[in-house]
Amino acid sequence: MSPGFSGLVGRLDTHEIDSTHLRHNFLGDPAQRPLWVYVPPGYDTSAQRYPSVYVIQGYTGQLAMWGNRSPYRRPLPEAADAMFAASQAPPAILVFVDAWTAYGGSQFVDSPGTGDYHSYLCNEVVPFVDARYRTVPDRRHRAISGKSSGGFGAMITPMLRPDLFGSLASHAGDALYELCYLAEFGKSVRLLRAYDGDIGRWWSDFTSRVAFTNPADQNLLMMLGISACFSARPDGTPELPFDPVSGVLREDAWARWLDWDPVRMVPRHAAEVRSLHAVWLDAGTRDEWYLDLGAQAFRDQLQRVGLPDERVHFELFEAGHGGIDYRYPLALSWLCHRMADDAAP
Repeated sequence: MSPGFSGLVGRLDTHEIDSTHLRHNFLGDPAQRPLWVYVPPGYDTSAQRYPSVYVIQGYTGQLAMWGNRSPYRRPLPEAADAMFAASQAPPAILVFVDAWTAYGGSQFVDSPGTGDYHSYLCNEVVPFVDARYRTVPDRRHRAISGKSSGGFGAMITPMLRPDLFGSLASHAGDALYELCYLAEFGKSVRLLRAYDGDIGRWWSDFTSRVAFTNPADQNLLMMLGISACFSARPDGTPELPFDPVSGVLREDAWARWLDWDPVRMVPRHAAEVRSLHAVWLDAGTRDEWYLDLGAQAFRDQLQRVGLPDERVHFELFEAGHGGIDYRYPLALSWLCHRMADDAAP
């Protein structure tokens, strides 16, 4: 089955996974999840095994959005297909993963507030793909790539599961939380005044009307959703990392957010980081969440723990946070070349 792309030389398959890990999640989101798997030109006429790249999305991203078209730009499945068809990069299998939640995303972590999305990715999606496609099923031939929240997921997943992923690409991934998140807390408090400081009242309002018709929606959705991922109580209730009336930090909840900052995670996972085969990091120099500084800080930490410079591509380019999808095939090509350099027989 094809989700509607035309003229592919390779093939895009659609699947559905009935996830054990996502059953009975706090939000009541579906445990049946769509999955797209792209195989490159020549796959069906050869016995070759291929590296794989898992592609994950930013906050509010849904799987079908990979088919969205921007003016004069191809969506990633088509851009990757053209690249492979022109032999501009060694071929690979691409896996497009769905991690949508009612709050807009999962950050690809396990949380009582959203569900076990990290376990879903690692324990269900990876084995599903390896069992059905001719992958090279080892960490040196398996990479993960994403932008924004997807870039965050790409940074942390190889640290947490180095047995599965040996390479990554992060485009403006969430990092250096005192810059990318802290400034948003004061904005949230001001926006919550209209709801007497109760983000639950805002959520009830948000779900009763057309989404994003209130200027508060984008900020408060992120605050609620990331709190559900990083600082949910054991019963699943999201706890904001600040007092919703005064803005004073709730130190315990904020510390839980900081524990997920990739910049702070690197020293705790130094051995896993040193084992990485390839790391692509980029961000726009005008990123509205200062994720160019987050990328720089993450890159500096990689250096400090001893990841050799030749395994890292780091680049800052002139742009903000949006409209940088043209960067995705650049990173994909680089990863494919790096994995091909260590190709299995």
